[in-house]
Order: sequence, then C-alpha cells, then structure tokens
Amino acid sequence: MHMKDAIKFALNISNRAVLSVIDEMSDAATTFPTPNGGCHPLWVLGHLTLVEGIIPAALFAEKNPAAEWQQYFGENSQPVADARAYPPFAEVREKYLQLREQNLNLLESLSEADLDKPTLAPPKGREREFATYGQSFLVLALHQTMHRGNLTDARRAAGRTALATQAS
Repeated sequence: MHMKDAIKFALNISNRAVLSVIDEMSDAATTFPTPNGGCHPLWVLGHLTLVEGIIPAALFAEKNPAAEWQQYFGENSQPVADARAYPPFAEVREKYLQLREQNLNLLESLSEADLDKPTLAPPKGREREFATYGQSFLVLALHQTMHRGNLTDARRAAGRTALATQAS
C-alpha cells in the first residue's frame, strides 16, 4: 500500500466514524459528554471544520477558510450549552463537508513524493505534527478519531445506547 492510499483510507474511516455520530446527535447537538462539560457534538463539528481549514493554511500559507469560527471552535474556546451562541448546525456541517471534499481533492492531486514536502506555514506550536504534507493529512485523520470519543460520550449522556464500532 502506498502512503497516499493509507492516508485516504484513514481519512475516510475517521470521517464515517465521526459523521455517523454527528448526524445522529444533530437533535441534541449541545449535549455535554460529562456532567462537568466537555466537547459537545456541535463544538466538535465546528472544531473539526476549523482543523480541516488548517490543511491549505499549513501547506500553502493560505488563510484558513473557516478562520472566522476561531472564537467558537478554536483550541482555547470553551463549549457552551446554548446552540444560539454558535453558527447553525446545518451551516457548520455543510462547511465541514465542503472543506473535507477540498482536502480529499487536494490529497488526490499530490504525488507520493509530494507527501514529503515541508509545509509552508505549520500552526504555531504544532510545527512537528504539520511538518510535511503527508503528516498534516495524517494528523487530520488522527485528530478526528480522537474527537469521536467526545461524540460517543455525549451520545451516552443523551441517554442513547452504546454504539458498536464499525470500520465499514
């Protein structure tokens, strides 16, 4: 298997795993995963959208196309229970899908050798993780998978039954 194929596989698996829970929780989008708060589904979706925008920003020093949402979903933001404090769920989901599609198309346009190219503007403090094109795409998949835990915990907090993990 080539590296590009492995990255596409990771991006597609993580995307399906996250979106299946995001979509199910759209009616309870601000359910906190614990009694002490945490990252609720709307915040996770917005945060993942913001991170999707990091790819062109890191690789090509372009502006993050979701930068205007930094205050709501950035690394140092605090999730709040009021959905009115955020852009609408449907808008966030649509922006996420748009940026994910752009990133998949970008990955498809790259050669195996391109994956070793150094990024032009890795995020401050994350230079090691976003050092190359390939690493940046892998971080995208790993980060998404990490946040699935917030989603499944929020799902349980909403009183829904446990999910079986599926890779298909």
